[in-house]
Amino acid sequence: MQRVIISSPFTDDKVIHIKHKSGLEIYICEMKGFNGVQAQFCTKYGSIHRRFRTSPDEDFMNVPDGVAHFLEHKLFENEDCQVFELYAKTGANGNAATSYDRTYYDFYCTANYAESLKILLDFVQKPYFTKENVAKEQGIIAQEIKMSDDSPDWRIFENMLANMYHVHPVRIKIEGTAESIAEIDETLLYKCYNAFYDLNNMCLSIAGNVSADEVIAICDEYLAESSKNAPEVFMPCEPDEIVSPYVCEKLDIGEPLFSLGYKCRPFSSSDRAVKSVQASVTGCLLSDSSGRMCERLLSEGIINSSFSYEVFAGDGYFSLIFSGESEEPEKVRDAIISEIDRISSEGIDEQQFSRIKKTAYGYYIRELNNVDAVADRMMNAFVDGIGPFDTMKALSELTPDDINRFICSELKKDRLVLSVIERKCDK
Repeated sequence: MQRVIISSPFTDDKVIHIKHKSGLEIYICEMKGFNGVQAQFCTKYGSIHRRFRTSPDEDFMNVPDGVAHFLEHKLFENEDCQVFELYAKTGANGNAATSYDRTYYDFYCTANYAESLKILLDFVQKPYFTKENVAKEQGIIAQEIKMSDDSPDWRIFENMLANMYHVHPVRIKIEGTAESIAEIDETLLYKCYNAFYDLNNMCLSIAGNVSADEVIAICDEYLAESSKNAPEVFMPCEPDEIVSPYVCEKLDIGEPLFSLGYKCRPFSSSDRAVKSVQASVTGCLLSDSSGRMCERLLSEGIINSSFSYEVFAGDGYFSLIFSGESEEPEKVRDAIISEIDRISSEGIDEQQFSRIKKTAYGYYIRELNNVDAVADRMMNAFVDGIGPFDTMKALSELTPDDINRFICSELKKDRLVLSVIERKCDK
């Protein structure tokens, strides 16, 4: 195994990268003098991976929605005990999450990181599924699905994606539905686990007051030999057009909510890092409270301090999304369209661009002093197929012309979806 030192071209920060003999990608950031340690064991398996095959398979198989999330739940229960009981003995806080393109298991601790790391590597590699414990989990997850269906924040986002994407599975709820998870059994879980929890499809990201030698020694002891049989995933061909420009739902809420998303072209891994930086700075420009558009909308009471943006990107999907609270979301939409038209015609204010770029760069630098953020950055780089400092490099090279080109090529008003949650009592 060869250790590769990846150095930031802008700071003295370094990441150790190892392709372990088991197949696992390992990223270690030794942050001496820090109290905490954050570790993440990640697989490139999320809700969008609904159709796949491994090398022994002739045909692709389709699986019910929600399997990746279901697997995440079940791995915390092994044959002997609950994993949280083991973490309680080491003093670590363990957790996990499933998103559209990944599932990860993590812990944070201020002591005994080596013992906690052994727990993490051990339980993720030891699935234990039975007919009885799968049936029990179906009831638990059905309740979780109902709770998220009642969440305005999730409903507005999922409604937007469903009206943005025709066939890409990002339009489907991460947890699936009560009907889809009822189709899951222990045989299917083992099939999906063996396909996607292959170590060649996974990474370990660990940052904080750790020793690389000790981390590698634990990996040598606890990592099983990989089958080198990572799955081939099928993604449908998504058209450029949106499904519908407007969707509205009524719920019991205090303030009306909106989510406004531009459907951009999808990008390959290397291009996606650069485009994500361009989209992020564009989002900052348009949501800048001192910018002319936001100043007007704030003064007129059309938006408030909740107005924000996010870049939502992955394999086959990419969008720039604005969200917040407003009684008049159509006016927010129209203002953003007008501001984009103005910028396309007049160009970007270079002084504003310089200020926002410096602010964004400062944010990235500050993250290097946070073990959680550093571990996240290394994991995100693995999933996106880039280096841990590539985003900073892309930001440093960004110019106003890049933003102008991004706006003109990607922010098309006929690819804009407005999702609204209104009060149920409103008429």
